[in-house]
Amino acid sequence: MLQKTAPTDPKPGKLLRKAFFDRSVLEVAPDLIGATLLVGGVGGIIVEVEAYHHTEPAAHSYNGPTTRNAVMFGPAGFAYVYRSYGIHWCVNFVCEKAGSASAILIRALEPTHGTAAMRRRRGTHDERSLCSGPGKLTEALGITHTQNGLALDGPPFALYARPAKADVVAGIRIGITKAVELPWRYGLRGSKFLSKPFTE
Repeated sequence: MLQKTAPTDPKPGKLLRKAFFDRSVLEVAPDLIGATLLVGGVGGIIVEVEAYHHTEPAAHSYNGPTTRNAVMFGPAGFAYVYRSYGIHWCVNFVCEKAGSASAILIRALEPTHGTAAMRRRRGTHDERSLCSGPGKLTEALGITHTQNGLALDGPPFALYARPAKADVVAGIRIGITKAVELPWRYGLRGSKFLSKPFTE
């Protein structure tokens, strides 16, 4: 299992640059499990993500560029933030070369940095519920449409490579009605911070 990063460590590992994302979305997604995402110094270990490729109908980019998904058609290494069902913000990391329009939804984090701020924003002291879902984690990290289109290797974002190989499990994606058979949801095996357990 992945060793937990100490909450007091301001630099959990090597900073990830845009080149990290300039690969297939299906390569980047499992490599993000165990990495640390901070937004304004608040965040934690990524324990669950979902990959979306432009060739499959569940991807926002499947039908071409729009005002909402324009960031997906740009270069890799940028944040794509959108409102889900008019309620929650969701943050995605754009991958592959400009124009490919593929991205990774960040679904869950293990809180390790700035938990007091997360508790205030989420209105709960339950550590597990702070970031165990895409809408929960954006609220906890203070992510809104303001961060849409910002580079992932510059403020307020900071992404750090995982310190060791993670025990990654894969399964079908959640909450979609198209391409439901694709096993493109990835998570840290055994983590209590997942939005939903994996069926193995």
